[in-house]
Amino acid sequence: MFIDRFCKTDFSSYEDFYANFKINVPENFNFAYDVTDVIANENPDKTALVWCDDRVGEKILSFGDMKRLSDSAAAMLSDKGIKKGDVVMTMLRGKYHYWIVALACHKLGAVLLPATYQLTEKDIRYRISAAEVSAVISIDNAELCKHILSAAEECPSVRLKMTVGEVEGFEELDCELAKYPPVFARPTGEAASKNDDLFLMYFTSGTSGMPKMVVHDYTYPLGHILTAKFWQNLGPDDLHFTSADTGWAKTSWGKFYGQWICEAAIFVYDYGTRFIPTDLLKAVSRYKVTVFCAPPTIFRFLIKEDVKSYDLSSLRHCCIAGEPLNAEVYNKWKELTGLELREGFGQTETCVLIATFPWIEAKPGSTGRPSPHFNTVLLDEYDNPVEPGDEGEVCVDMRNGKPAGITCGYYKDPEKTASIMHDGWYHTGDMAWRDEDGYLWFVGRADDVIKSSGYRIGPFEVESALIEHPAVLEAAITAVPDPERGQVVKATIVLAKGYEPSDTLKKELQDHVKRTTAPYKYPRIVEFVTEIPKTFSGKIRHAEIRSKDASK
Repeated sequence: MFIDRFCKTDFSSYEDFYANFKINVPENFNFAYDVTDVIANENPDKTALVWCDDRVGEKILSFGDMKRLSDSAAAMLSDKGIKKGDVVMTMLRGKYHYWIVALACHKLGAVLLPATYQLTEKDIRYRISAAEVSAVISIDNAELCKHILSAAEECPSVRLKMTVGEVEGFEELDCELAKYPPVFARPTGEAASKNDDLFLMYFTSGTSGMPKMVVHDYTYPLGHILTAKFWQNLGPDDLHFTSADTGWAKTSWGKFYGQWICEAAIFVYDYGTRFIPTDLLKAVSRYKVTVFCAPPTIFRFLIKEDVKSYDLSSLRHCCIAGEPLNAEVYNKWKELTGLELREGFGQTETCVLIATFPWIEAKPGSTGRPSPHFNTVLLDEYDNPVEPGDEGEVCVDMRNGKPAGITCGYYKDPEKTASIMHDGWYHTGDMAWRDEDGYLWFVGRADDVIKSSGYRIGPFEVESALIEHPAVLEAAITAVPDPERGQVVKATIVLAKGYEPSDTLKKELQDHVKRTTAPYKYPRIVEFVTEIPKTFSGKIRHAEIRSKDASK
């Protein structure tokens, strides 16, 4: 298989995998040339991308198609002045054009900056200015394009504006692509990409403060061999579906790099602006998706539908990431489909650091065991490994150098970079504990852990307990200052259909938490709301809830 050029793939056990897995990093590796184009040359008709939207659109592209289209796109962008080191910002939602533009950027040596189409004018202006963006390529949404034009007027670095679809003030991507033949020679000399050149940039969700600019180098895709082959369990015959907008790092995790190294086809469902669970189930059934990955929020919506009325027999493997998995969701999905949800953990700054790998049994609520290659450990505040049962920060060993797949740091911000990379370790800022079997259990962000009456309480375990109650659709756990206890636990709750806020229900939920987990963890304050604040990527903004409570 193609993947064998980069690593060994057959292991007898998790212990064998952890001890002997190694990624062979070629000199001057470039994903577009050394993966996509090689597969295109050897097997041009192999399906690379299956795309559909929520109307009647459909597009199936082979690796040969991707090579030709990305060569045309690279020639076109080069002709319009985009060169190595320039930052190209994409806001393409779920359009298949994203993969064409991304590959073209990689071939040119330009830095790809994916962003969500949901950004406001202020968000766009900040990103363009901070990253010194040279080109913006977006969908043809009128409001979004208006924001881009307004922001670009104040940012002289922007030299090119393009859309998929005709919009005044923008060049039309498909029309421009058609003008260029599929011919683009791999750059040489100073124009060629090097392993430590900037490859990809993401703005973090920004749960507090302004978003940080995470940057990766050209070795980043190789780290996702662990993500795709050993967590998502992919092979050349798979059609893999990760639910994510192309503006988020989950696309790099689940619908691009590692998947194509495994020669799997990527399924893309561009459902526009409104997520309808039944439409997603129909798409999985119609296209015979074999491996499906989504955050727990998606699965929480799916299990409330009549899942058994859809033909999901093609599914053989399901993964979950983006936020910790509640045991209730795991158990219900397995009951409905017979499939386990295999959890994985990582960040925008990393590839999969912890996962429920094929050789180990799933423990509902546990993230799994550490990935090899990264040497992920739990450290105390003095960078010493913690004992089983004790909480520690998830950290990656960098004493022998930066592993492929770990961020280079934050763009033009050495102080922030130093805050996460020091003393030979990359610090994730996430807390977990390890059981006697070596499984890791997520506690929460270090800033989110609640300290009440001498107890340390992780928000995730209380949120999980609440979600098990049928009245609760969503829950967020935060700390509220208390003069006697230091902090007390507060629950912000969105109720499921058919339930109304009341003091009786509040008491019922508090008692439910006391029975489900340790009594001292129950929420002394309960607030019923219609919506919980989240980042664009769907993560709960605990910091925003704390800030609003403080202002009260």
